[in-house]
Amino acid sequence: MTILANHNISCTVSEFILLGFPCSQEIEILLFVLFSIIYVLTLMGNGTIVYAVWWDQQLHTPMYILLANFSFLEICYINSNVPNMLANLLSKAKTISYNGCIFQFYIFFSLCATELFFLALLAFDRYVAIHHPLHYPTIMTGQLCATLVSACWVSGFLWLLTPVTLLSWVPFCGPNIIDHYLCDLGAMLVLSCTPVPKTTLTCGVLSTLITFITLIYILGSYTQVLRAVLQLPKGSGRQKAFSTCASHLAVVSLFYGSIMMMYVSPGSVSQPEMQKFITLFYSVVTPLLNPMIYSFRNKEIKAALRKVLGRICISF
Repeated sequence: MTILANHNISCTVSEFILLGFPCSQEIEILLFVLFSIIYVLTLMGNGTIVYAVWWDQQLHTPMYILLANFSFLEICYINSNVPNMLANLLSKAKTISYNGCIFQFYIFFSLCATELFFLALLAFDRYVAIHHPLHYPTIMTGQLCATLVSACWVSGFLWLLTPVTLLSWVPFCGPNIIDHYLCDLGAMLVLSCTPVPKTTLTCGVLSTLITFITLIYILGSYTQVLRAVLQLPKGSGRQKAFSTCASHLAVVSLFYGSIMMMYVSPGSVSQPEMQKFITLFYSVVTPLLNPMIYSFRNKEIKAALRKVLGRICISF
């Protein structure tokens, strides 16, 4: 990316130190084991959903195709920060280059923005399926589904172009210790040589916009969905509709509840340990929980997973 090479000429910091979790070596090893287990389970859980949807022809519908893409996004998401965090837990240096830090910031938060768009897309899919069931096959075609998925990915990465451009021009010429386990915007801005209120304000406005616009859309969609579900006769798919919506809303609550505590005000530097914990929750824990939430509350997914696991056991 050319944006990484064109940072301010006054920048004298060539690398940053990610402070991570200041603790004894024994605790770092325990954290390494814990996060490694979570990392592997997350890859297995989301990877299994992707494979199940790909393998089972009965799941080749827009809803499950979107779910498979969402699981693939979760795999990319956790790979954008956890491997580096694990390496730092075993390293004494804990350094990351200036360009590497900017790049990590861009990839991690672009995937975060993409996830917000995906959650809105899942809400749109459920709205069409339940509010317009007869027209669902003609509305949510394979072509539209592919277009919307592509739009989520492109929009997520475009949304972060302005913040990463502004961040790449922030002058860093003094302390280079980031009190975080990843290159977080707020933790980096406090290291700036000079105050950057415009950068802080712009990034704050952009993070607030994408958070609340997508959240308002999701809540509006599910309000309409619930109204339509309540109008259904008892026993005519109402329970299944409620179960699907409950799964989506659980994922939305986990993700939005944590990020709204953090990135609506990216310049906030109070309680860094709490910020690390919240970031861990939405970047490490939620990708682990999401496949569990979807698979435990969805009969089709559970049936497909049983077939996949049975097939794997037979092959061994």
